[in-house]
Amino acid sequence: MPTTDKLITLSDPRAPGAEAFRTLRTNLIFSSLDHPLTTLLVTSPAPEEGKSTTLANLAVTMAQGGRKTILVDCDLRRPRQHEIFGVPAAPGLTSMILDAQDDPALAATEVENLWLLPAGPLPPNPADLLSSRRMESLISTLKSQADIVLFDAPPILAVTDAALLASKLDGVLLVVSAGRTKREHAQRAKELLEKIHVRLVGAVLTNAQVDTSVSAY
Repeated sequence: MPTTDKLITLSDPRAPGAEAFRTLRTNLIFSSLDHPLTTLLVTSPAPEEGKSTTLANLAVTMAQGGRKTILVDCDLRRPRQHEIFGVPAAPGLTSMILDAQDDPALAATEVENLWLLPAGPLPPNPADLLSSRRMESLISTLKSQADIVLFDAPPILAVTDAALLASKLDGVLLVVSAGRTKREHAQRAKELLEKIHVRLVGAVLTNAQVDTSVSAY
């Protein structure tokens, strides 16, 4: 069973938080009319800033909007997506790459149009695996099976995984947390993404206070 306390888009779809994710979906679609997003990486500057929960809810809203959506857990150090959606951690991404499998080990979720590729067994060298040619081939395979493929990556300032993967994808969404993310960390993350010439499509603020003056509309 999915962890519904993490998936507000399922547990309370009329809540302001759920509406915020639908707004995020709309903004991403309209911001990419000239350069459509078929692959999107979500990361954060540092750990514990809500990137995995944010991405899981974004994936749900994308699927609810009628898009065939594949969510890939590329955080090969602290994978969370299998816990959030209540599916086995393996087989998954690493199983496919290490065993040279061509068919993605996609796990069905309770959400129509949404499939999850879990992380799989954790490897000793995540960065090497994510930068491999097999990973590039897997990305192409996943793109052919979905309207949009979303990738959960480790914090970009903590390890090189996110930067290596971002260079293979259409864009990056940066998650920052109110009261937790340090200003200098957010700035460094932005500069790093610009340095490797990837498309930063925007930022998401988590842990923000709800404006109760409009929440009842």
